[in-house]
Amino acid sequence: MNLKIILILSLSHLITDLTGSALPTMMPFLKDPLHLSYTAVGAVIMVSNVTSSIIQPLFGYLSDKAEMKWFLPVSILLTCIGFSFLGLAPSFIVLLILVTVHGVGIALYHPEGSKIMHYFSGSKMATGMSFFQVGGNLGMALGPLFITYAIAWANLSGTLFYFILGAPMLGVLLLFLKELTLPVKGEKDDLREKREGSAPGFKKNKGWGAMALLVFAVSMRSWAHMGLITFLPFYYIHFLNGDAITAGRLVFVFLMGGAVGTLIGAPVADKIGHKYYFCLSMIFSVPLLFLFLQVRGTWVFIILFLVGFLLISSFSVTIVMGQMILRNRLGMASGLTMGFVIGMGGVGAGLLGIVADSWGVMMVLKLIVYMPAVGFIPALMIPYGFKTPKG
Repeated sequence: MNLKIILILSLSHLITDLTGSALPTMMPFLKDPLHLSYTAVGAVIMVSNVTSSIIQPLFGYLSDKAEMKWFLPVSILLTCIGFSFLGLAPSFIVLLILVTVHGVGIALYHPEGSKIMHYFSGSKMATGMSFFQVGGNLGMALGPLFITYAIAWANLSGTLFYFILGAPMLGVLLLFLKELTLPVKGEKDDLREKREGSAPGFKKNKGWGAMALLVFAVSMRSWAHMGLITFLPFYYIHFLNGDAITAGRLVFVFLMGGAVGTLIGAPVADKIGHKYYFCLSMIFSVPLLFLFLQVRGTWVFIILFLVGFLLISSFSVTIVMGQMILRNRLGMASGLTMGFVIGMGGVGAGLLGIVADSWGVMMVLKLIVYMPAVGFIPALMIPYGFKTPKG
């Protein structure tokens, strides 16, 4: 592994995703000043995820056609510009425009970043990808804390602090841009043959059919994931009588559980099998989600940490599964398993906003409990024969 490249990719992933989880956490602060309904809150999250995630396969397709390492610095630039001015948005329309700029920046980053990481991961692909993904997970976990304290210190204009974070990372990416190169084609082919040659059954995968099952299963995970980070603050404030600052900490605990789970779960998945681990993480999330709605006090944080640990821990695993299913279209596979499915989670958040307006936030949380179980069924059906090479 090239540790310098891994560190650069992980840090840039952290900066990019630091804004992703901060947006839902901002919504309780923006709801009253901009006179937003729950449907409008859901619409903001949906637009964010459509622009940042659903269009990622398009950038993945372009990334497969040619090396697009310039995607990385441009993505940081757009992400930080779009997010930094969100707190100054004077209206719902301007808010949506800024969210769109921010989303396109995120969409540019992920397919190229994960494609580069794929070739620096060695034979333990889930483990290698976890180093890349944990940067994003840490960003997602720290985002709610950073934005709540920034707003507490400087009101909504605290979003401008993201310039301070984004500018140095942009400089680093520009400085090392020449080193962010993929192996030449012959080396790529040798690496692919080595991996596939150690797993004869893997060549029998069904390609796009297997990918469709994976995308559906991961979309259910994303519905639960995005639904939780969007509506947890409202649940904590209105049902558990908490405050907005502590609600941000609650989201941090959930996402921090995911970051820890990613680091621990990926090596386990490399040992017991990617598909097997994914299925286990989905089905065991259901009783924990049910338990979360029954507890109060400190147990809310403990159980939610465990939910994040299990539910999010398979994220890097499913990225590798997608890349091995569509092994000749790594950018497209990354765009689908990282971007498109998260976008579907955002669409789910928009639909859940309508549910919240009609039947209340508690109904949303009750629906989320069963989403991993729905995703577990297609996950079992995925024809995935890849096994991690020994040694």
